[in-house]
Amino acid sequence: MTEPNSAARPVVLRQPWRSMLLGALGFTGVSLAAFAVWAWGGGWFQGRGGEPARYAAIAAVFLLLGGPLLQFLVHGPRRWIRFHQVFTLAFLAYSVVWSGCWFTLGFGWGEWLGALLGCLALLTVTSWYFQSWDRWTMAVVVFFALHTAGYFAGGRAMYQLWEWSRMVPVPPPFDPSQWRTLAKLSWGLFYGLGFGAGLGYVLESRQPHRHGFPQ
Repeated sequence: MTEPNSAARPVVLRQPWRSMLLGALGFTGVSLAAFAVWAWGGGWFQGRGGEPARYAAIAAVFLLLGGPLLQFLVHGPRRWIRFHQVFTLAFLAYSVVWSGCWFTLGFGWGEWLGALLGCLALLTVTSWYFQSWDRWTMAVVVFFALHTAGYFAGGRAMYQLWEWSRMVPVPPPFDPSQWRTLAKLSWGLFYGLGFGAGLGYVLESRQPHRHGFPQ
């Protein structure tokens, strides 16, 4: 009997859970490094561009460290280059949209609208890059839910730890400044977990395996 032509075999999409887990772990590392700019270097930006400059520096850390820790989310040859291409375009679109909403509307509406429009911007760029628009609604729902849950859980954790820094006496084992630093990093932790899991799902669902990428 002859072996069937592999090109004619139906392709089964891989389950997204592995990519979601790897994305969460990898992006959490990137996020903690980026939020460390705020935690330890936030004061440096006073008089040196202020909040916009700090946001730009944080975005730069995301872009620089994303490749080494997240390239495995892209399948097939030259994945390092291809990941940098899609992630740079998608994350810049997300950052510009989210920051625009934040600086215009601030807390509350700015955060929610930034989350929604920022997620749509990232997903649009990613779908365009891979020329894959399948399961669009599901991708929007999953990414927005995970991203936004991580963002607001991080904010809640930060404010809780910040309140501990104001208590008298201050709870051990940290002093007030250490609690405040930990508070900022906690936001990066939860944001990284949520965004990373969502990014893993998006990249797994956007990559059309009909292009011949290995399963």
